Amino acid sequence: MTAPDATTPGDGQPVLTGSDAMRRARRNVVVLLLAQALLGAQMSMIFIVGGLAGQMLSPNPCIATLPLSMMILGSALSARPLSGFMRRHGRRAGFLLSCGSAALGAGIAAYALSAGNFWLFTASALFTGVYMAAQGFFRFAATDCAPPEFQSRAISWVLAGGLAAAFTGPVLVRLTAELTAIPFLATYAAIIGLNLLGPVIFAFLDIPRPPAPARGRAQGRPLGALLRVPQIAVAMICGMVSYALMNLVMTSAPLAVVGCGFATADAANIVSGHVLAMFAPSFFTGHLIARFGATRIVMLGLAILAGAGAVALSGVELTHFFLAMILLGLGWNFGYIGATAMLTRAYRPEERERVQGLNDAVVFSGVFLASLSSGGLMNCMGGSAQAGWSAVNLAMLPFLVLAGGALLWLMLRPREIAR
Repeated sequence: MTAPDATTPGDGQPVLTGSDAMRRARRNVVVLLLAQALLGAQMSMIFIVGGLAGQMLSPNPCIATLPLSMMILGSALSARPLSGFMRRHGRRAGFLLSCGSAALGAGIAAYALSAGNFWLFTASALFTGVYMAAQGFFRFAATDCAPPEFQSRAISWVLAGGLAAAFTGPVLVRLTAELTAIPFLATYAAIIGLNLLGPVIFAFLDIPRPPAPARGRAQGRPLGALLRVPQIAVAMICGMVSYALMNLVMTSAPLAVVGCGFATADAANIVSGHVLAMFAPSFFTGHLIARFGATRIVMLGLAILAGAGAVALSGVELTHFFLAMILLGLGWNFGYIGATAMLTRAYRPEERERVQGLNDAVVFSGVFLASLSSGGLMNCMGGSAQAGWSAVNLAMLPFLVLAGGALLWLMLRPREIAR
């Protein structure tokens, strides 16, 4: 039953209030959590095998992780257009489009593996990047119809769906990596299958398209003015650094594990532990943000990322890899969710899609540069896997200083500005 003061957006669907609004928000959280859990498994699969497949096909080991970098470039390039597409056609249409793009990318990758073509394999990752950008919008979609007091928890619960992906992705890799004569061919076939679940899952999503702005109505602040808002700028910096450093290290981790004499199965187990640490805290991160504030949780996340680098630099036994990657996942969780919560409280409703698209374009641009650097640092610095792994982790330091300094500056500003 619609509340008496409900309004109707541009597509004719009522905007619910009170208990009905909360029911809709919870339903959407469940749908997006399932999408994160099932469709999101493909991301851990690709990060496990993408660098290894690239190393198998690449004419130069220094560019072995270029396919992963191209996937992230695809995310950066598609984030703003995808946000605009969803504003015009709705979240469901955007998410379905991304599933189709990911299935196409996996199909091209499978063909490239069978043909032994590194450059085609690299190009296929651009299509996968569209899905990666869309998955980033799951957390924003969870807040679209949610009351303000539920938004931090909605973000956390949706990202908690990655907990299932932490198990299913690596398990699917172990089952498929050597199933065919050509390594990883069956893995990409399984990714196509995962994306076919998209239409079933998103059929239950209930997020109305936002209304078209009335003629003469304020469109919100221009992008230049938005970037000068301290909370928006610092949230973007911290979100970018948290995600980019996580990606920098995670991209190289399977190469480092195998390069230090361990098996591909060990690399899959370590990535599984890492993804578990990325998403398991999401069950309580929202509560921590509500209690202590987003800025403090982001600062804690940056400190944990620094701890991950310190552990990685202390040795290359399996225990070092496991602990470093678990800390890396935990630091990402606090830093990324906290930065997202900061951002959603800093813009006006009419600015939502533009700020979200700009934010993810900035974030994934940073992640692209990190991923692009990862293979070069890992394979072409020092002449050994251990030296390359050390170079990767040392590269975290200046960016942690940048994000930590920006966050500290924001926290020291007057309360009414820092919020």
